[in-house]
Amino acid sequence: MSTLFHDAPAGRPATLTRRIISQGRYEAATMLRNGEQLVLMVVMPLLGLLALVATPLLDGMGHSRVAVATPGILALCALSTAFTGQGIATGFDRRYGVLRFLSTTPLGKGGLIAGKVIAVLVVLALQVVLISTVAAFMGWRPPFAGILLGIPLLVLGAAAFTALGLLIAGTVRPEATLAITNLGWILLASVGGIVLPAGKFSSSLEGLVQWLPSGALGNLMRAALIESRLDVWGLIILLAWAVVAAIAALKWFKWN
Repeated sequence: MSTLFHDAPAGRPATLTRRIISQGRYEAATMLRNGEQLVLMVVMPLLGLLALVATPLLDGMGHSRVAVATPGILALCALSTAFTGQGIATGFDRRYGVLRFLSTTPLGKGGLIAGKVIAVLVVLALQVVLISTVAAFMGWRPPFAGILLGIPLLVLGAAAFTALGLLIAGTVRPEATLAITNLGWILLASVGGIVLPAGKFSSSLEGLVQWLPSGALGNLMRAALIESRLDVWGLIILLAWAVVAAIAALKWFKWN
């Protein structure tokens, strides 16, 4: 369990900021120590990158395989960490009473959620560094303007998927959370437009993919890191998902 009074002067409680940072540090360390989550957050994206670069799936897109594959894999990292990883962790914390206990401490409900967001961003940053380094060795050279544009878009994607993960974790049983988030990861990663561009699917499926948060984030990252361009429609869709999911999570999340 995280300590809510770390780094505080003797005899005085830690400030709210220090409590949130301490909780975020604990959450991030817990995620990185979990073997199953490491497979989902690190091994699967790396294997996906290698597979896309080694096979002709992305041929005919007008750019090199690694240039098209890497933005989608970075978006996949946000899905893995914010949606599946955080959703499962929160679901079981709720089952074992951890959420109920922490929500009554000086950390508070708002501090607990802020700590989870910090943990997601820390882990996502590590994923981005790892994937980008491997991609660079494979010849990936994104434009600098595209990198500056892609970073906040990836953070927005992480926020949207965190809200969706918390919504599921806070409204259904942990076993159902495990099934829904894992199945969701499989479907969104394979046919959700996050790894493979929507243009790779049939016309009917392509129209659906454009409205998914996964498809929006995938399009945003590819537009930014390949063309240094902001996909305005993708941004509107992703923002809508983030806002709606956050409102729903705040309204229906159950702490016990």
